[in-house]
Amino acid sequence: MNLLAGLFKDNVKTVVPIAAVVLVLNFTLVPLGFSLIARFLVGSVFIIIGLSLFLFGVEIGITPMGSLTGTSLVRTNNLPIVLIGGLILGFFISIAEPGLMVLAFQVDFVTLSAISAWKLLVVVSIGLAIMVSLGFLRVVVRMSLKLFLLLSYLLIFVLAFFTQPEFLAIAFDASGATTGILAVPFLLALAVGISRLRRDSVASEEDSFGLVAEASAGAIMSVLILNIIIGTQEYAVASLEPIDMGNVSIFRPFLDFVPEALQDSFISLLPLTVSLFVLQKLLFHLEKRQFARMVKGFLYAFVGMIVFFIGVNGGFMEIASEIGQRLALLENKVWLVVTAFALGFFTILAEPAVFVLTHTIEDVTSGYVKRKAVGAALSIGVGSAVALAMIRILIPSIQLWHILLPGYIIAIGMMYYAPTLFVGIAFDAGGVATGPMTATFILAFVQGAASAFEGANLLRDGFGMIALVAMAPIITLQILGFIFQARSKKQGVDTGAQG
Repeated sequence: MNLLAGLFKDNVKTVVPIAAVVLVLNFTLVPLGFSLIARFLVGSVFIIIGLSLFLFGVEIGITPMGSLTGTSLVRTNNLPIVLIGGLILGFFISIAEPGLMVLAFQVDFVTLSAISAWKLLVVVSIGLAIMVSLGFLRVVVRMSLKLFLLLSYLLIFVLAFFTQPEFLAIAFDASGATTGILAVPFLLALAVGISRLRRDSVASEEDSFGLVAEASAGAIMSVLILNIIIGTQEYAVASLEPIDMGNVSIFRPFLDFVPEALQDSFISLLPLTVSLFVLQKLLFHLEKRQFARMVKGFLYAFVGMIVFFIGVNGGFMEIASEIGQRLALLENKVWLVVTAFALGFFTILAEPAVFVLTHTIEDVTSGYVKRKAVGAALSIGVGSAVALAMIRILIPSIQLWHILLPGYIIAIGMMYYAPTLFVGIAFDAGGVATGPMTATFILAFVQGAASAFEGANLLRDGFGMIALVAMAPIITLQILGFIFQARSKKQGVDTGAQG
């Protein structure tokens, strides 16, 4: 239980700054009233408890399953089984990802069901599954991660030329949302297991990262291809209404969301749970005590996910949207941009997927790359990305591709000079920076601003923020790689070959 207590302490530290930003806004720029603030604070408590339980379950259940799966697939020494295993598990992981579910239902709501949630979920999951399988194949054939990512993003840019702006935003948003609290721990552990195909220790360390980035690229491609297939269309857009301040209940929203939270959490974890029992029968053959511990982890994760969903949806999303609307209506728009940066800076620290990634990085590099350094770089990058999303709303002439195209050209150019290990870390971080906290609180905040600002379009400008958040860490962490490379030359430490 020491691990659970430590996780609880860490989550208190990460959620409190977000609550502090909202409280400062309440007492200065956007008074929300006692009932709304009380609901927000209750939601914060639910989130702290939910994240702690979920991450504890990840640590003792989901992550060990991913590592065992990767190792067991390698031991079969059968390439078709390895590739089919990656395909099936990739699909199950993606379609069950809470962050992607939130985004899909938001797209469904905003487009008045013209783009259905389940169609988006299935399409994205297929794309991710194919790329996870190809990611396994890359390790087997010893293909460079840099070359694989270069070819993937060249294909993405070609497809983007035939895609309408709304789908471009949804595609890049989906790539970030699909790699969240459920997918990232499993994919990282799976990558570590598969990397053992490489007997060279340096190559194995480098191949421990990159699978999340490869999966994210698949999500983008699948949505772009979907748009090309169905063709360009005009979509009616829903409207976001301000909260009726005279009819605010503190506890009712949490109680109302319990059935939906139970259902979503059950759907999220069912495929992996079934896979656990199937793999135990076919590949793992673990002792009863060890297997029981993993099942216990899944139960903790299930309860934690329920509590987390209740907190986010009962106390966060609506308040975030309200804050975004009110700040967008202020005469001085600087406060909107400043608040966006602050929320991005602090919210990334609360993402459970980031917690998993930073610890994995520290473990794989034997403590040389400190998780605090990675966390700081992520915070600055994500804060800047959310601020840029606000600037894009305030200046409608700035289109999403005006930012993404040069941004990814810079990121891809940098990867040929950054240490290979940091390239994998950076592209993985681009996916994990956009978990359920970002896909709920910040997405709702941005959409609230887009709905209130005259000249902005909720579908075109309300989405795309996750895409910017996913891109920022790719650049900032490669810069961090340059810094560590320079330091390592002085200290005689190898950070990975550049080739």
